[in-house]
Amino acid sequence: MFAGLGGFHQALAERGAECVFASELDSDLQDLYEKNFGLRPAGDIRKVELDTIPDHDVLCAGFPCQPFSKAGDQKGLECPQWGNLFDYVVDVLRLKQPRYFIIENVPNLIRHDKGKTWELICARLRGLGYDIRYERLSPHMFGVPQRRERAFIIGDLEGLDRFAWPIPKALPDVSITSVLDNNPNDALKLNAKQIQYMETWQEFIDAFPADEDLPSFPIWAMEFGASYPLYGESPYKRGYEGLGRYRGAFGEPLKGLKSPEVEATLPGYARTKLDEFPEWKIDFIRKNRDFYVRHKDIIDPLLPRIRSFPPSFQKLEWNCKGAERSIWKHIIQFRASGIRVKKADAAPSLIAMTTSQVPIIAWEKRYMTPRECSRLQSMGNLEHLPETKERAYKAFGNAVNVDVVGQIFDALIDRSLEDLPSEMAVAAE
Repeated sequence: MFAGLGGFHQALAERGAECVFASELDSDLQDLYEKNFGLRPAGDIRKVELDTIPDHDVLCAGFPCQPFSKAGDQKGLECPQWGNLFDYVVDVLRLKQPRYFIIENVPNLIRHDKGKTWELICARLRGLGYDIRYERLSPHMFGVPQRRERAFIIGDLEGLDRFAWPIPKALPDVSITSVLDNNPNDALKLNAKQIQYMETWQEFIDAFPADEDLPSFPIWAMEFGASYPLYGESPYKRGYEGLGRYRGAFGEPLKGLKSPEVEATLPGYARTKLDEFPEWKIDFIRKNRDFYVRHKDIIDPLLPRIRSFPPSFQKLEWNCKGAERSIWKHIIQFRASGIRVKKADAAPSLIAMTTSQVPIIAWEKRYMTPRECSRLQSMGNLEHLPETKERAYKAFGNAVNVDVVGQIFDALIDRSLEDLPSEMAVAAE
């Protein structure tokens, strides 16, 4: 169910299982699935006569994560567009009673609504007679260079007393270079403006004292020189007209400005209509203001250039403690929260909701290609990929990792091989 690019299909088919049914809403992905696997998925599961689904031994589902993701609206099971799709997983399990199931979703599903959503999901699965287990797993735990934690739930009608999650005792060494091609011709290159932003921040890094660690907190340049109030009521709650004695982003004086002008002069995140700033935001702002006071001499020469950048490029997250202080040696993501620099051991999580956060191979000044992203999801052998980069990046961001699913399937099945039918039929998605 919710087949996408067929990650569950690939993992289980590699182990001899036969897919007897698949469902996928997106017509382009249906076409691609048929090209890759010779099976045409049914469309919207909400329009499928569930009793026509063939009997099967394993049901796999990665129901849409948008209602539970931190990047989404977090409306959960109440989401009018996607929230009820878990009901169809339950309905198929109730109707067909496969012995096993494997379900995948974002880790925030476990914490959504203070854990109430997760408790409800688990209760409904147990109510069908399944013994269930759940765990959070990431591809990098199994030698795949991507840090992408996901929540997995497994179930067995005959019990899981002998089951153990396939968590390695020691994490393997990984490097993103294992999935990269050398200067591929189809790679999207960084443009001149993006390179300029990076070069400016590299000047800042080069000027920073060698005997002091670069900040572990996000650097927000718009706080350099700012003094608007942090504690108590937010600027919006106080009333913008009462902030004349303070300074806004980059130390811009607020004196004499009208309310709309004051609002426009504050950093975007300081214009919240909440009554108060959350503690984490106060902490980041305070650290940045203190940082500026200590390092004003190296920051001020660069500030006019940084100030001219788009807001998301005015922020830097250096997640490379102890590594070489060169942006061009690492992996980059351009995020709304800033330029994120990470060590080249593993790629950050692929994200389906935006193509702007595709990992960047800094030393080649380019984005990862769709084929390279396919390897991050252990789909490197997939013959046919989506036709456009945008669709490919989105599909891989939604995909389940083949190697992770394979490890789970092995652990689930190997413990009870003597109980298995001679040929397994799988509703593979």
